[in-house]
Amino acid sequence: MPELVPVRWGRMMVSPSTYYRGAALPMASDLATTPVSGLAQACGDAHLSNFGIFGSAERLLVFDVNDFDETTPGPWEWDVKRLAASMEVAARGNGLPGKDRRRIVAATVARYRQAMRDFAVMTNLAVWYAHADMDQLAAQFQPQLKARQRKAVAKEARTSDSMQEVGKLTHLVDGRPRIISDPLLIVPIDELLSRQTDRKAFGGQLADLLARYPADAGNRPLDSARPVRGC
Repeated sequence: MPELVPVRWGRMMVSPSTYYRGAALPMASDLATTPVSGLAQACGDAHLSNFGIFGSAERLLVFDVNDFDETTPGPWEWDVKRLAASMEVAARGNGLPGKDRRRIVAATVARYRQAMRDFAVMTNLAVWYAHADMDQLAAQFQPQLKARQRKAVAKEARTSDSMQEVGKLTHLVDGRPRIISDPLLIVPIDELLSRQTDRKAFGGQLADLLARYPADAGNRPLDSARPVRGC
């Protein structure tokens, strides 16, 4: 959508980190020329900012990758390289010296390697339920955090859930939650299609698309994987 391109550029121009977040497609183009050891179901945009705290189905607070809108069958190395590069970019942005940046990136990749070794000897069910528990992480890292950082982590753990996002994106109209209009980024269908018949027809098309999506996704061959695209 051409009208949204300036919005994207404006967001990317804020800092090197924001540029990196929006440049998944150029990075995928660069990585496409590098060796590939095999395919996996890649996150597709595994940079640092796409990891966070959220509630699991078991009502536990966990830390994990939280953005899968770019997931695709693809080289697993791309996820690791994108994550490692995001650590370097973020460390530069925070003014850390080269020695510390190398240590951070090496520790990130080493932890990924160790996790894969641990998962390799586990059953599929055990891997499915594996998670990083926030209580354990807090106990492990709290001594290294300043008071302000500990307070921020505690606040995030208390408030990070789906209802918080509902509160940000919707308001009540005649007792029903409705999406908040924020052109150009968010435009309710009532503002796009003024006639009731058009809205009804469009709603039917969306319902049909959602109904077909699981079957289409499950039948997609691995060789149809495309380069990841930025969020």
